[in-house]
Amino acid sequence: MDENTTANRMPRINEPAPDFEAPTTHGVKKLSDYKGRWLVLFSHPADFTPVCTTEFMAFAQRQQEFEDLGCELLGLSIDSTHSHVAWTRNIREKFGIEIGFPIIADLSMQVASAYGMIHPGAADTSAVRATFIIDPEGTLRAMVYYPMSNGRSIDEFVRLVKALQTSDANGVATPENWQPGDKVIVPPPATAEEADRRVESGEYECTDWYFCKRAL
Repeated sequence: MDENTTANRMPRINEPAPDFEAPTTHGVKKLSDYKGRWLVLFSHPADFTPVCTTEFMAFAQRQQEFEDLGCELLGLSIDSTHSHVAWTRNIREKFGIEIGFPIIADLSMQVASAYGMIHPGAADTSAVRATFIIDPEGTLRAMVYYPMSNGRSIDEFVRLVKALQTSDANGVATPENWQPGDKVIVPPPATAEEADRRVESGEYECTDWYFCKRAL
């Protein structure tokens, strides 16, 4: 697979997430199985590798928090189901942590290719550390890529799911490092008249006509 082919298959934000049906450690899973729920789909380069192990344990320890947000977790690597099962059993035995979410076995690389997880500059036969957040309608809302050498921050994905849900529910944006309870950003006014009215009304905390915040 060359770099141009991979680039052509890269998914795009706010478009339907690529469909899939694949074997996992919890049986066959399809994207449609998650309709009505948020989904965090994340790939890792290989089983039995130290950085991936830390990430999977961290996701597992936060699984209930994701579920409380109506969000499921789904891992993936280009390894077999048998390898996944052996690895999760090893994590339970050596670290005392149960991996409670399914892991896709993607030996054919079909799912990884559809989601643009294969980056030839990083590794020809391994999925890079990619994370995709898919909403309950099956729309891809966010995607984040990490290098092979560095692990992800699970805090950020919890925060991002909460921020996306807040934006959807209230028609607002969230500022840098927004946390629940912080003020949100009101969409910019569409007309000059609306800009004047907004600044003069005192309804919002406005630094300027285009930059206004409010509490939820």
